Amino acid sequence: MSQEKVLSIRNLSVNFGGLQALSNVNIDLHRGEVLGLIGPNGAGKTTVFNALSGLVTPASGELELYGRKVSWPKPHQLVSHGIARTLQGVGLFPDLTVEENVMIGAHSLAKSGLIESFLGATSKDERRLKERAQSALERAYSGSLTERRADTLAYPDTKRVSIARALVSEPRILLLDEPAGGLGPQDIEWLNGLIKNLKSTTSIIIVEHHMDVVMSICDRISVLNFGELIASGSKDEVRNDPAVITAYLGSHEAGAK
Repeated sequence: MSQEKVLSIRNLSVNFGGLQALSNVNIDLHRGEVLGLIGPNGAGKTTVFNALSGLVTPASGELELYGRKVSWPKPHQLVSHGIARTLQGVGLFPDLTVEENVMIGAHSLAKSGLIESFLGATSKDERRLKERAQSALERAYSGSLTERRADTLAYPDTKRVSIARALVSEPRILLLDEPAGGLGPQDIEWLNGLIKNLKSTTSIIIVEHHMDVVMSICDRISVLNFGELIASGSKDEVRNDPAVITAYLGSHEAGAK
């Protein structure tokens, strides 16, 4: 893992009416790193992702990407910033094929647009998008699903396709929102292997409640509770932090290896 920071959040605060969802949160992500973002339900984890994705507007805070200060992005700017995100609910379009769903993840790269592609255009842009989609599906070990309709997929396959859709834009930063949710042991093993392979080209922040996954693949962990950052460090440092034990992990899990 490099010490080069690809993302730096300083003093991020988010308010929803009179409720403060995040308060002065600081997060760093280094090149080639997998950072776990954990905490109890309602701690503010997904709100961090939503701020990075332009889905909520921070009340305050600064963002640096690749060593340069930038404004908090709008959703349509994510690809140009080298950021991609998955959603907890997968979010596939059921009536589209797997290939078409994945192509949507790179739509901003197409000069002719997806509508033209879907109507049967044979442009260079469409071919390039199809090639990107197939490459992303193969990286997510789902290359055989290309022509399947999304509504015919088993749940673990929808997870693979949603990750492929995020990978199609070849992001430098990948935000994974509970990717292990609903998966069995064999699929979690696949997920762990995929994330470890992605580290060579992509820096990753993962929000996850499955602690075996977090402890297996994360290089560092940041812990939120009631919208505040209460701990950040190595797995051992976080696992043995009294504030974390009290807020989230519990004494039994804190002592587990």
